[in-house]
Amino acid sequence: MAAVRAGAYVVRALYGRRLARTDKGAGDFATAADIEAEEAILDVIRAARPDDAVLGEEGGRRGPAGEAEAVRQWLVDPLCGTLNYAVGTMLVAVNVALSGGAAAVADPFSGEIFCTDGRSAWSRHDGPSPGPDLPLAPTPATRLVDVNLDPPFPGAPAFRAVDLLARPRFVERFRPRVVSTSLALAWVAAGKRAAYVTDGGDLSGSVHFAAGIALCRAAGCVVTGVDGRPVGQGGHGLVAAADGETHELLMSMIRG
Repeated sequence: MAAVRAGAYVVRALYGRRLARTDKGAGDFATAADIEAEEAILDVIRAARPDDAVLGEEGGRRGPAGEAEAVRQWLVDPLCGTLNYAVGTMLVAVNVALSGGAAAVADPFSGEIFCTDGRSAWSRHDGPSPGPDLPLAPTPATRLVDVNLDPPFPGAPAFRAVDLLARPRFVERFRPRVVSTSLALAWVAAGKRAAYVTDGGDLSGSVHFAAGIALCRAAGCVVTGVDGRPVGQGGHGLVAAADGETHELLMSMIRG
């Protein structure tokens, strides 16, 4: 939680400025906010756990060269939603996950932090008058499903998340939203979204998705790959749903 707070502070402080960009190719880039937020997060982790390994979105792997040499490994995405942020949209998140354990996702602009210790999950509002911790309670009541439409589409032609939007059964039951940030996964865990769908490879060790997956699992969501297999065991992509009925309905559309 201290780490995502540090990253969120930087993201808020630099919001709205003209920032230097580092090109990553294929239309992707990092801003100075991404880089400075990651350094702020690393400062917190280094101070508390100097022997741990860290995999950062911007700086890559740091610390012990191999996982066997490190007591623990952290997965850090300092600014998930860089494209949104760069054009002045506040739909972004700061993600920090401990491999196989705790995680936190911060919404820098609402002041909300979503947390898990690996067993339970809760949210906390930061600010001058912070409220009590509230347990995350997933529910499909909103009927809102976030779909990641960012290319590439490694599951094509068998499956592309974008294809769901054209299915009559999807339109009858759900309303699509496109956030393109792991904030959507935190919202599934918190009951603000019914589900989140993206294609891709094994996302369990991804700095973009690890924290959100950990939150959803701890909150009691149903989480699999788009092929129905467990995430991290050969599964591809991600379907995180508030309950079993919603998950099965989405899976039936994907199989179709």
